Amino acid sequence: MRILRRIASLAVLLAAGVSAPATGTAAEPTALREVMFVGNNWEGTADVLESSGNFGRIGRVNIIPDKEDRLWEIYTDPVKLAFFLGIRSGPGEGHDQFVDDMYTTPDGSAVVASRPSFADVVSIDLTTGALRWRFPVSGFRSDHMAVSPDGRRVAVSASTSNTVHVLDIETGAQVGSFGAGDKPHENVYTDGGRYLWNMSIGEVNTNLDAPWLDFTKGDRRITVADTGTHQVVKVIDMRQRLDAFGRSDLSDSVRPVAFTPDESKLYFQLSFFNGFAEYDVAADKITRIKTLPKNPATSEDRTTWVNDSRHHGMSMNPAGTKLCVAGTMDDYATVVDRATLTEGALVPAAKPYWATVSGDGRSCVISESGADQITAIDFATGTKKVSVPVGDHPQRIRIGHVPSGWTGPAAS
Repeated sequence: MRILRRIASLAVLLAAGVSAPATGTAAEPTALREVMFVGNNWEGTADVLESSGNFGRIGRVNIIPDKEDRLWEIYTDPVKLAFFLGIRSGPGEGHDQFVDDMYTTPDGSAVVASRPSFADVVSIDLTTGALRWRFPVSGFRSDHMAVSPDGRRVAVSASTSNTVHVLDIETGAQVGSFGAGDKPHENVYTDGGRYLWNMSIGEVNTNLDAPWLDFTKGDRRITVADTGTHQVVKVIDMRQRLDAFGRSDLSDSVRPVAFTPDESKLYFQLSFFNGFAEYDVAADKITRIKTLPKNPATSEDRTTWVNDSRHHGMSMNPAGTKLCVAGTMDDYATVVDRATLTEGALVPAAKPYWATVSGDGRSCVISESGADQITAIDFATGTKKVSVPVGDHPQRIRIGHVPSGWTGPAAS
């Protein structure tokens, strides 16, 4: 009789639209949608776009919901204030840097972002728009990040302390760290997540940019760490490799990079250089250097180039046959054939600051920080496909995931 009453009660609940209680079976995972996050550095927001096709805008996330709290902390601490204003007048070009890099959690429920001016990394809930956790980095500025292949760890460069922090992406707890060169910048996981490569760019905020003053730029190197122990297992000094190749005239400050799919070759940009180098990982030597065209309208006064960048932004198509290069100060992007290093058409762009690959692998997507838009370039033809408006000063672009049907946080 008791069983019959329970069955009857359950029938009433189901008829009313109430779900039956769990019986020990795991809940179905939330369906996810692949998207593209565009960090609007000066605005403090991230636009979320379709990851391919027409790259239509889906929603927007406020990356600085705690702005008032952070500013109160900064303005009541003279040391923090000095660095905050230094970031504004230096790498920020007169603006605060609120969004540098972004990755989503494996379940697509949050976006994790580094915020240079606030010297931290935060996790933003994509449903509510609220902070889930905050990790203040050592020193006074956070920078580029990388997410491990399994999505469980996020690495962030702490610019002023020459440290790379590795965090649990769900909790924000530090699981390891290691020292790097001066001004650690780009981070890349390799070998299925076994190693983490960090590229330090040195003192890019000074005007001591003449070639003979290169020694003032500090310790610039690639640092490779084992992700199991977070111990440094290799240091690569590109000064020696560049000299051996006969290019002692080039800076050894390694900027954005792109590995081939098999990770046998590394392509990287250098401070002050309109081009890139090819590095054979196994042979430990530079094998080719490509010089790309200069824009006649670009000033040759190196002190006017943003943070010592001439070109800043590289990506490679999934097949490993094409490179896409953002010619930042030369106001163009171009697709380069990897076999011959022949560049295609120069696609006009306003201070392109980053390059990534679309979700379907067919397009290179660049951020035009000077025009507040992203532009997709066809890898096959090297021609422009579409431009989409975004927020103020877009920089980093990353592929991520959000729940299916998501259009933005309730609090945004």
